[in-house]
Amino acid sequence: LWPGTCVVHEQFSHRALVELKLSHAGARVAAHPECPEQILALADHVGSTSSILRYVQSDPAAAFIIATEPGIIHQMEKLAPGKTYIPLPGSSGECACNACPYMRRNTLANLHACLRDGSPRLDLPEPLRLAALRPLERMLEMAAAPAPAGD
Repeated sequence: LWPGTCVVHEQFSHRALVELKLSHAGARVAAHPECPEQILALADHVGSTSSILRYVQSDPAAAFIIATEPGIIHQMEKLAPGKTYIPLPGSSGECACNACPYMRRNTLANLHACLRDGSPRLDLPEPLRLAALRPLERMLEMAAAPAPAGD
């Protein structure tokens, strides 16, 4: 969708995905669009976090292979209990490499301190700020748009 990569999504293993699909017949694959093309090509659903959550709730499949940061699985288990959620491992074969170290720094305490103190503050040159704003606005537009029929 835009140039750039995500350290978590770039770690996913095509080989591991193929093996999981073979060993979990009927499992659907849900992936974030930041995944490499070879992962997206095998996905049954590609979408934002909220789109993936809607997908696992509405799809009748009993099992899902999840190609995104594994923290989403807790939400899936709450919203669609009784289904099986399988995190796609990274290229090392271990699941830990697909846990985003940066997202783990976003805590309620850190958010509270940021709102209270107005820091940390990140100052960017205006052209870079505007370039960074475009994908964020697009992501918010996609999240706010109604899901297409059949999605």
